[in-house]
Amino acid sequence: MNELNSVMLLECKGLTFRYPRRHSHVFKDLTCQISGPGFHALFGPSGVGKTTLAKIIASEITGFPGTAMTHDMGPILYSYNLERLPGWCSTGDHLAEVTPEVNQGKIHDLVRFFGLQECLNSRFAQLSLGQQNRINLTRYLLQDFNLLIMDESLANVDEATREQIILKIKDMFPTKSFLYISHNVMEVSKFCEEILVLRSPYKSPQAVCVIGQDYREGRSLKKRDLELTMLEVVHAT
Repeated sequence: MNELNSVMLLECKGLTFRYPRRHSHVFKDLTCQISGPGFHALFGPSGVGKTTLAKIIASEITGFPGTAMTHDMGPILYSYNLERLPGWCSTGDHLAEVTPEVNQGKIHDLVRFFGLQECLNSRFAQLSLGQQNRINLTRYLLQDFNLLIMDESLANVDEATREQIILKIKDMFPTKSFLYISHNVMEVSKFCEEILVLRSPYKSPQAVCVIGQDYREGRSLKKRDLELTMLEVVHAT
């Protein structure tokens, strides 16, 4: 683990949670940790609690036994793929309005790299789902954050563009922490440093941490190493 990742990012201890009027638990004495900064992942089958854990980390869900602590962290933001922007103005005007003054200079670079120039004069509802995902993610990247949770934030973006965006994020924000939620085992294995695999609350342990390949521009990646990581992730579910 590199020097940047010597500081704890997230630690859950004895976390137990179930939704009201539900008989089954989402988490039952969940204990896990992820270090940061870096590009990390939450992975697991549908219904295992990835979004629930993300909302707990972002303090959108409170009131449960156990703890979910972030150490030495500032602002935590939560982004998801079905989130919508207001429809009464253009996406360009919205980005300019919600971006802090200190980050205004980053708008042009992110818009250009994410291929969004042609979208700035359109309203959010006029965009394709992939364009909506990219605009919404750009909005969050322009904010003040230390941890950004990306809950299927690029789900409607084609694979090649997703790869370019992930590599650009890792290059532009080396001191920030990201928690990437995806069902794509190849993607999380290739790009993420730590992969927290969530399992059924009736399995022990309920979470297993797998070390990913953490691929970025300028690094080599052996196909065999990637395949072994993917195998380890799949076997951990």
